[in-house]
Amino acid sequence: MKFAPARIPDVVIIEPEVFGDQRGSFMETWHARKFAEHAIEVNFVQDNHSKSVQGTLRGLHYQMQQIQGKLVRVVAGEIYDVVVDLRMRSPTFGQWVGEWLSADNKKMLWAPAGFAHGFYVTSASAEVFYKCTDFYAPQHERCLRWDDSELGVAWPLIGIGLPHLSAKDAAGLLFRDAECFP
Repeated sequence: MKFAPARIPDVVIIEPEVFGDQRGSFMETWHARKFAEHAIEVNFVQDNHSKSVQGTLRGLHYQMQQIQGKLVRVVAGEIYDVVVDLRMRSPTFGQWVGEWLSADNKKMLWAPAGFAHGFYVTSASAEVFYKCTDFYAPQHERCLRWDDSELGVAWPLIGIGLPHLSAKDAAGLLFRDAECFP
């Protein structure tokens, strides 16, 4: 596996080694010792798998308690995956990182606790799988507004107009009004 820090160094892009032959392919997507060698020592407690149609934007989500780190990968299709640093003591507070994740490129994105996370589906549909370091707790969930000009996330919106949003995501808070981490 290759581990490369993103523009925000605590966010890591992981490229697994893929072994293939006439039968198909194999790759490791999680190996505790290899991740620990790259300062990612976590205990995953929940796996999530979502399927979304083209033009869907999910996020930007985070939890103020039961704070989750996430290891994100795509098993079908393609997304533009985004994380926003909400750690007030961080030198990259309020900055975001975006990465193309797809079933073809097999890249994974590690977002440690303290980040909001979201993605936009650019393929006909996409299936996203992510491992979490704490359990989903809807009572502690928060959502940043996806199109907040202060954040300036450069979503690669395709020509279908506004993205498909849930009611929760459409009602996301502006960054200046959001609850953040100390």
